[in-house]
Amino acid sequence: MDEDKKVINLADVRRIIEPLYEGQVLYTGEPVLAHAEVVVDILRGIRDDDDLLAAAYLFCVWNQLKNPKEWLTGHFGKQVCELVENLKVVIDVSEKARKREGDAKISEQPDAVRRLLLALCQDLRVVLLRLASRLQTLRYFAASKAPGAKEYGAETLALYAPLANRLGIWQMKWELEDLSLRFTEPEVFHSIANALEETREERVASIQDAVRGIQNLLASHGIQASVSGRPKHIYSIWKKMVKKNLKFEQLFDVRAVRIIVDTVEKCYETLSLIQGTSEVLSKEFDDYIAKPKPNGYQSLHTVILGSRGKPLEIQIRTRAMHEFAELGVAAHWRYKEGSKRKAGEHEEDRVAWLRQMLAWKSDIQHSPTPESVKDQNIYVLTPQGKVLDLVAGSTPIDFAYHLHTELGHRCRGAKVDGVMVPLNTPLQSGQTVEIITAKTGAPSRDWLNPDLGFTASPRSRTKVRQWFNAQEMQQALASGREKIDKDLARIGKTAVKLEDLAKRLGFTSVDDLCLAAGKDELGQRAIENVLMPRAETPEHEDVLTTVKKPGHSEKGKVLVVGVDSLLTQLARCCHPVPPDEIVGFVTRGRGVTVHRADCPNIRSLDESGRDRLIEVSWTHDQTAVFPVEILVISQDRVGLLKDITEVFSREKESIVAMQSAKVKGDVHTTFTIEIRGKDDLARTLSAIREVRGVYSARRK
Repeated sequence: MDEDKKVINLADVRRIIEPLYEGQVLYTGEPVLAHAEVVVDILRGIRDDDDLLAAAYLFCVWNQLKNPKEWLTGHFGKQVCELVENLKVVIDVSEKARKREGDAKISEQPDAVRRLLLALCQDLRVVLLRLASRLQTLRYFAASKAPGAKEYGAETLALYAPLANRLGIWQMKWELEDLSLRFTEPEVFHSIANALEETREERVASIQDAVRGIQNLLASHGIQASVSGRPKHIYSIWKKMVKKNLKFEQLFDVRAVRIIVDTVEKCYETLSLIQGTSEVLSKEFDDYIAKPKPNGYQSLHTVILGSRGKPLEIQIRTRAMHEFAELGVAAHWRYKEGSKRKAGEHEEDRVAWLRQMLAWKSDIQHSPTPESVKDQNIYVLTPQGKVLDLVAGSTPIDFAYHLHTELGHRCRGAKVDGVMVPLNTPLQSGQTVEIITAKTGAPSRDWLNPDLGFTASPRSRTKVRQWFNAQEMQQALASGREKIDKDLARIGKTAVKLEDLAKRLGFTSVDDLCLAAGKDELGQRAIENVLMPRAETPEHEDVLTTVKKPGHSEKGKVLVVGVDSLLTQLARCCHPVPPDEIVGFVTRGRGVTVHRADCPNIRSLDESGRDRLIEVSWTHDQTAVFPVEILVISQDRVGLLKDITEVFSREKESIVAMQSAKVKGDVHTTFTIEIRGKDDLARTLSAIREVRGVYSARRK
């Protein structure tokens, strides 16, 4: 016999499990066998399916057998075995989520747990089994008064009743909600129950009378229609009272009848017939066909007085309107549950598919999950039972970074369902993941390699990149700080505060200053320019040279006639550049400072100062470079500085220092650059003047 499908005799199933369940009780205290028998009775009223009912009997055997998979398949077939196994997974996962440490429970993460359960259930019958089991648990609490009912009621309202609602399992939904309200809000429940003045069975009977009357009325006028009724259950009444701030006496839809006809014209014809033959509460008429609700819902609503003098709500719509209301964007669960987070696209598709499966009479195992409803996410649990929503294909590293960035950085290993796994192991829905960390640690660059499969989430890869970028910046900062300290020591300025130095060099912070030095964008010469005295400070280390007599082989920048072995330096006040006419000024203890002949400081010297002037001339070394200051006046626009520095780059001229200030709305920027002579300077200034937004560029 094919073990995939066996003939099931439910009496034999019960006989087999009876000795296995003898003396066994559930965590609620209910006997296992009694629980199984009632679950079977509940499911018989929803779906006549021997495999489903057999799985309901066998729901608790998995942990009591040594080889449950082999035993179940051998006795009842592969389909029953898969149902029981999947049910066990769902029960285990929901129990983990229910028993979270601390005060957080399923009621605080219902959407996440619901998506997890839907992701685990490829077969709708697993959901039916779980809902029927929860319904019987609530019935047990109602009958036994056992402790714990309030917690289970809160869970049911948060998770299981909305799940039944989404799947259209109305037979379970109303009882799950009413029993849960009885445990969570007992005073509210009993006050509404007393106000109804009749049992639910009596309300059902009165509505059935109304349905028969409306069917006869429409048939007598040749209108084909589907007529059904529903008594509003206590939980639904309470929700409406709370939402609209109404008293019980102000509700007119405690009893309702729905009429489905073929066309819009038949809707209005039906409305006319009912209003013409019944006493109408005129204030309670709503035409949502002519003016649909914002979510697209369409229907005619009116309220009449029923045969027993009780208000009866009548809803009239076409079949297309009905299907849109039930499965479209106006589906009951979309606007009744009040969830702050709307269902995702894939969850909507999956709910609609599962509801269709429930209506089919054929074996649903022959209906594989369509690609369009396969979930693009996975749902895994922390050791404390919190459900996390991750991208499909996520690994333990993605899990760690989802919880906390630092946890991801220090991740060194992982356990999945208690078993150590490699960090690039793809996770599956329903698994419990535990991260093993080092006290201190760092991510690996391998985690960014897509071929190695360590990360599937873009968010995780971004965090890894950010860590490495931060490390590189810290290294550049440390290196830059060290360079600056050494440069300050060389020129004897160790007492200078870095905050002041950064400000004088045009940086907004010490970190920016150090970062520039670490990236070799700032040298010692720039520091010397702003810290040393203007007239007597070496402007550039390369222009300090030993002065020789004319005719000597010399690589220096200037020659001082008739004086041997003297230091020379270019004056900061006038920045002489070949072929400027120059003159040397003998300083006290600092050698010779070379000025332009027309330098104001030279022209203002008194008689004693002029005695210290000596004749100097330029060297013929073509490789020598000289610092010069230029002033650029421009508008303030984004990208202007970049355009100007590109000019210097094209001319192969180094920027030694830069200072910028706003003057009456214009930007005045002083650049100190290194050039080889006046021709280079003229060419550079001409190119800068061509830059968009530059008003003028000249030598200072």
